[in-house]
Amino acid sequence: MAAAWFNALADPKLTRAISAGTQPSHQIHPEVLTAMKEVGIDLSAARPRLLTEDLAQTATLLITMGCGESCPLIPGLERQDWPLADPKGQSVETVREIREEIRLKVMALLSDRCWGRS
Repeated sequence: MAAAWFNALADPKLTRAISAGTQPSHQIHPEVLTAMKEVGIDLSAARPRLLTEDLAQTATLLITMGCGESCPLIPGLERQDWPLADPKGQSVETVREIREEIRLKVMALLSDRCWGRS
């Protein structure tokens, strides 16, 4: 959800997000698909991917969501941890709350970095 919000709200000439996880599922969770579709973001074509050290090295900023020691440590790479609830298996109502918390965090990041759409 974070990468989807980021790419929807960021200026594509300045930045882009890639979503990856340390233990990715085989598919986007249905409750996440539903909650994001409600706000006009279709994730039906998205596929979870593994966060590898090679992938992390291509980043300017790594946003983690509670992966702790399982996240790759790349010297010199800025990292922020956003402790968020895992939407897996949650009710759509709870996923909506998580979605909105993520949206606010993404908006704050984009504002702070001047990466938002003009």
